[in-house]
Amino acid sequence: MKRALIVVDYQKDFVTGSLGFPGAEKLEDPICQKITEYRAGGDEIIFTFDTHGEDYLSTQEGRKLPVVHCLKGTDGWQLYGRVADLCSPQDRCFEKVTFGSLDLAEYVKEQKFDQIELVGLVSNICVISNAVLCKAAAPEAEILVDAGCTGSGMGEIHQKALDVMEGLQITVTGRKEEDK
Repeated sequence: MKRALIVVDYQKDFVTGSLGFPGAEKLEDPICQKITEYRAGGDEIIFTFDTHGEDYLSTQEGRKLPVVHCLKGTDGWQLYGRVADLCSPQDRCFEKVTFGSLDLAEYVKEQKFDQIELVGLVSNICVISNAVLCKAAAPEAEILVDAGCTGSGMGEIHQKALDVMEGLQITVTGRKEEDK
């Protein structure tokens, strides 16, 4: 089975920086466990980086979310904690200027993965966007999102995002019964 793990935007600005939220740092251990598991299985590991320039506030996203974050090359743009240490030169990395990456979707389509799992931040924005793009690019692949490896600063919207993904035939694992 050809598998891939996509670590979505687990960057400092989303954990402890300008768009960080309580609990985001707690995802570090389970995400690191996933990376280690996939690497041990010889599976592909892919990282996405939310990437903006100095003109961010003049973009549509910047006008709607006027919080400067993930400026390329800054400390906040870097992967957070031990996740950064687990990103290897052989791992494919995609810089994306918006929530979802069409380049990532094209790559997923070309690779013909049987299973793709997404983890990272933020569940109701970039994770859901890239999960949907992966589902469209690889409709016969099983797309998974581990609820224990993603999150949002908005608990109710996080749960709704997981519900929407399930409705789109994306397998959501790791959900606690009280979260359903």
